[in-house]
Amino acid sequence: MKKALSLLIAAMVSYSCAYDYGIVAGKTETIVETETVTVTETVIEEVEVPVYIEVEVPVYIDTGFDDPGLIWVDSFVQPNTVDGIDILWVIDTSGSMHRFDPQLMSGIEAMLAALPPTSWRLAMMSNDPSKALLENQFPLVPGDDILDAEAMYSAMGRGGFEEGFDATYEYIVNNAYSATWMRPDAGLLVVFVSDEEEQSNSHFTDLVDFVSWYRGLRGGSVFLASIVNHNPMESLCDYPPSPIDVGARYMDATNSFGGNIIDICAEDWSAGVADAAASIEPHESWFLTHKAIPDSVRVFINGELQDPGMTTWHFSEVENTVYFNTIPAGSALVEIGYRYYEIDSDTGL
Repeated sequence: MKKALSLLIAAMVSYSCAYDYGIVAGKTETIVETETVTVTETVIEEVEVPVYIEVEVPVYIDTGFDDPGLIWVDSFVQPNTVDGIDILWVIDTSGSMHRFDPQLMSGIEAMLAALPPTSWRLAMMSNDPSKALLENQFPLVPGDDILDAEAMYSAMGRGGFEEGFDATYEYIVNNAYSATWMRPDAGLLVVFVSDEEEQSNSHFTDLVDFVSWYRGLRGGSVFLASIVNHNPMESLCDYPPSPIDVGARYMDATNSFGGNIIDICAEDWSAGVADAAASIEPHESWFLTHKAIPDSVRVFINGELQDPGMTTWHFSEVENTVYFNTIPAGSALVEIGYRYYEIDSDTGL
């Protein structure tokens, strides 16, 4: 009877508390059931951070007049004095370039007129490296004219590859004939002419390599100019060029040397080419981009403000030109700051 009662109690207790514990053979054993619940909570927190945006805005300077003036800075690096100048026109000779022959000849004629009367030499070559390697015409020299230039252009080797950087290298380094007239102590000006992008794939696939090589020539007395397709939005062409025909590499290289860039679709290349010729000579004066307010003109050389006066520089209001009474040294950075009034293109005021 006692054993049966014990079993009955065990059964009753076991039934009523099955999830907490059990009694087995008179012993109590605790059973703990643990349930693990993982809760993932995404917390979104809004924070404010400063955002800096660079924008270009006109700068207005108090001139003392009723209307403020805009500020402008013209700048240039003074060329080093050189013992003569060697000039290479590296010309795209593919079929699409024939339409530019009149501008090419007028541009070369303008350069011949702008060059100093002595100590220059000018040659033309194809921007196809295989043709540049074989070019063997003696350059134009003082006393030659546009008829001599036309004859040289007609006799020039022609090819279909637009690789101006590699062609320049092949002519200067690997063409033995170039050594018969090019002078290591003279300055060097290369003028690239092309209606397509620069496509060198041998010596200078990387623009930086060309700039580095070219800068190391002639003790650094080297200059560049480019006559190429501009970006479609800026192009002067009747039908804007395809983006793949924009001479970006030519323009980037030229900008590395502060050279002149001319839109190949300009009706007349003469002014730009004349400027390129003038860029090889030390500047004794500088024509300002805008009509300057006379009292606002300031000149800095290598960051140092120069006192105006007849011993350093003076400004001609009539000619809108700064004249250097003391010519800045070679390689000097010259900056000319001034204020000007923006002119309305419709009224001229």
